[in-house]
Amino acid sequence: MPTTLVFGGSGQLGQCLQHVAQQRTITDIVFLPEEQADILSTETLQAVFAEYRPAYVINCAAYTAVDKAEDEVDIARRVNRDGAANLARLCGEYGATLIHISTDFVFAGTGNQPLTETDEAAPISVYGLTKLEGEQVIPQHTERYFILRTSWLYSEYANNFVKTMLRFGKEREEMRVIWDQLGTPTYAIDLAGCILHIIQTDNTAYGLYHYSNEGVTSWYDFAVAIFELGGLPTRTVPIRTAEYPTKATRPAFSVMDKTKAKTQLGVAIPHWRESLVVCMGRLK
Repeated sequence: MPTTLVFGGSGQLGQCLQHVAQQRTITDIVFLPEEQADILSTETLQAVFAEYRPAYVINCAAYTAVDKAEDEVDIARRVNRDGAANLARLCGEYGATLIHISTDFVFAGTGNQPLTETDEAAPISVYGLTKLEGEQVIPQHTERYFILRTSWLYSEYANNFVKTMLRFGKEREEMRVIWDQLGTPTYAIDLAGCILHIIQTDNTAYGLYHYSNEGVTSWYDFAVAIFELGGLPTRTVPIRTAEYPTKATRPAFSVMDKTKAKTQLGVAIPHWRESLVVCMGRLK
């Protein structure tokens, strides 16, 4: 397998990629934490590309603090747009394929039908806007890219909704959770498997893809499933988004259609609850 560089290698998805790479005995993959390979430092990136001359680059590095981004527009844009541009530019120079991770937050979330890659992107938050800008700048520098939009990521690693609910479930008798935002939880191990499948099959169907687990749920129903599988007696109360105000606005409906990923990438996608069972088993 040709050399693959992973930027943001110490984050949740980076750790999941490490886990899956070990399972598949993939060795020609280098995980680069931010302190070693800042995607905003063109000088550092140039040195890294010159040293490794990668065939693939996976960009897991991103500014993901959704609410803080409303106040930190410049840094969010620098990381999510300019960082993506820096990597795309060097991928173009070195003939490497870029696999870039984006988000369902590029959509307004005002519809009620699964979103395809050709549906209009109309972000309603700074985070969503800067991630969309990152998507848009990549094709200006390279034709060899895969952009994977995903949603509601969780895993055994780092901080995420599943681990937060399990912690709160042990501390509190009652949890109030939003029920009027619909989407699909995505087990980051499954996403990591998809990314490595692209590389291992030498896929050249470049472009924009949607990847989440299958099915539809609300944050409330997701929490209920977590407490149930975790054996926690926590009482879960559904609330509306308006009852839990946040700085950034979230899409009310961000269920994505994965037909293109299944046909063009040749991946089988599990249902969200099936993958949650797997993750909960590993957390126990």
